[in-house]
Amino acid sequence: MNWLTNFVLPKIRAVVARKEVPDNLWKKCPGCEQMLFHRELTANLEVCRNCGHHFRIGSAIRFKQLFDDGAFERAELPRVPVDPLRFRDRKRYTDRLKEGQAMLGPGSDAAAVASGKIGGNAAVIAAFDFDFMGGSMGVAVGEGFLTAARLAVARRAGLIVIPSSGGARMQEGILSLMQMPRTILAADLVKEAGLPYIVVLTDPTTGGVSASFAMVGDIALAEPGAVIGFAGARVIEETIREKLPEGFQRAEYLYDHGMVDIVAPRAELPAMIGRILSLLQDPVRVMPALPPPPGRNGAEAR
Repeated sequence: MNWLTNFVLPKIRAVVARKEVPDNLWKKCPGCEQMLFHRELTANLEVCRNCGHHFRIGSAIRFKQLFDDGAFERAELPRVPVDPLRFRDRKRYTDRLKEGQAMLGPGSDAAAVASGKIGGNAAVIAAFDFDFMGGSMGVAVGEGFLTAARLAVARRAGLIVIPSSGGARMQEGILSLMQMPRTILAADLVKEAGLPYIVVLTDPTTGGVSASFAMVGDIALAEPGAVIGFAGARVIEETIREKLPEGFQRAEYLYDHGMVDIVAPRAELPAMIGRILSLLQDPVRVMPALPPPPGRNGAEAR
């Protein structure tokens, strides 16, 4: 019995035992509720292969996707005061910052800046990380945005901003609201230098972010299905006491009403942004040569 108990029985249990599947191997699509294998989802740029739902992604993935050959240089952002108001709600503000930095790295915040080339054109990208306190905009984000604008001017590069934010950061109070005019001034700095300022609106772009730099781009792109607005749809319905139209505040709705120039799938963004940068910075190189003007008799001039 010892041989059966100690040797045979464990072998049988190992064969018939139900193996645990790690939770991170599959992800459920909120659009079509299909289970997606994480490797296929990663290979498809975090876009559902069934319904086209665009999952939220962070700045690191954005940089690798948009810059040529995934090559870029991260910009070092200025240090800012930590917890200037000594704010505390259910937990200390400093603890919330530590939680976000544990995921993204020491000293990180809701926005990151990198420079490189897109379609052969010099570019600077300021991208948001929604996982860091909902991508909320505080003093660190304002400083990062200003750094991106100054870097773009210094390198004669186009500035591409990719917001994904719930708005201003309440833990910094009036200081977070002050970042709205600061980001507008930073955007004007790029425009006054004659450089392209492109915004790629992603899910979600709301609150003080949508009320400032997110809606003043020379070109406004958006990912499909992205929520773009100031207040939430439920708050608006309760305020005006009316039912909102279907798809209200979605990228496609804003496109139909002239608030967005192009709604483009994630896979098409690198080529599209590269071509826009080329057209705005070096149109002679991009545009095809025009045919010679016709002569008086309708024939081509010789």
